[in-house]
Amino acid sequence: QVQLVESGGGLVQAGGSLRLSCVASGRTFSSLHMGWFRQAPRKEREFVAAISRTGGNTYYKDSVEGRFTISRDNAKNTVYLQMNSLKPEDTAVYYCAANPQYATSLISIYNSWGQGTQVTVSS
Repeated sequence: QVQLVESGGGLVQAGGSLRLSCVASGRTFSSLHMGWFRQAPRKEREFVAAISRTGGNTYYKDSVEGRFTISRDNAKNTVYLQMNSLKPEDTAVYYCAANPQYATSLISIYNSWGQGTQVTVSS
């Protein structure tokens, strides 16, 4: 099992930027595919971005492509989500997740989750 701790959330105006971080412990980080998901009030949790073990492959939700960038530093056991040009509809709790199988948007594949970090974008 792997432990995940997110940080970097906060309140930002529309058009602003935030960088989320997620530090992993308890398992070799480089063996894990990582993803970011988010959940807005009264909505289901949804996929945002994913990155393969080596960082060579990345995937994005259509509405964030070009604005968000997922990356990882295996030496620091950390995955990042750089969020630019933020919009009010990006407001949600953002979760980091890990799985050893493959980088994917499928939420069911991920078996380790962080506690989440709140991102609020004001208009």
